[in-house]
Amino acid sequence: MGNIAIIPARSGSKGIKDKNIKDLCGKPLMAYTVEAALESGCFEEVMVSTDSEKYAGIARQYGASVPFLRSSETASDTASSWDMIDEVLAKHKKRNRFFDTFCLLQPTSPLRTSGDIKEAYKLYHEKASFAVVSVCEAEHSPLWCGHLPDSGEFVDFIDEQSIKQRQTAGKFYRLNGALYIANIEKYKTDRFLYQRGSYAYIMAPENSVDIDTDLDFKLAQVIMQNRIFAN
Repeated sequence: MGNIAIIPARSGSKGIKDKNIKDLCGKPLMAYTVEAALESGCFEEVMVSTDSEKYAGIARQYGASVPFLRSSETASDTASSWDMIDEVLAKHKKRNRFFDTFCLLQPTSPLRTSGDIKEAYKLYHEKASFAVVSVCEAEHSPLWCGHLPDSGEFVDFIDEQSIKQRQTAGKFYRLNGALYIANIEKYKTDRFLYQRGSYAYIMAPENSVDIDTDLDFKLAQVIMQNRIFAN
């Protein structure tokens, strides 16, 4: 049955207007994810899930399929990516199309490469029975993080033991939002991917920028420009 790449690109971005099609070094943002998915050779279908005919046209221009538009329910601010995936799988079922895995590839991670996708699927086939999710090393130790009261006073912010453990605690990793592979049959009964049978695919920090703010976009732009000039 094979694998399907699902690239979510709704049009209602609030942080950065039209973020998913914003120009990044000469291409709309979503194009980098579409191209990486196609280049990986891992998928029987690379599709964009969008509520916009304009976005759909751009997705098709770069080689993705858009077999149907996303419903207003799954394009709302309150809908989750998992609601969107449920809708995609249900609509494909009605078309008698079935897959072994889905791979959620968010277009806000344009620096993720086709190599990352291939290596993540290699890890999935070698070890996972449920899922592979991408992570990167955390920029800062969570041992140095804490909650502050409204007054700003350091009350139970961190303890002395946390400070002492910083050098011996080892590496910490965070979800980077770039890549989620899941076995569809198991996903139907359990959406929680972070459990036994699931593995972390560790991505390089420079591939892990997740664009949510203007600052994120500027960072991605600098890294992308350096890649283009290097080639």
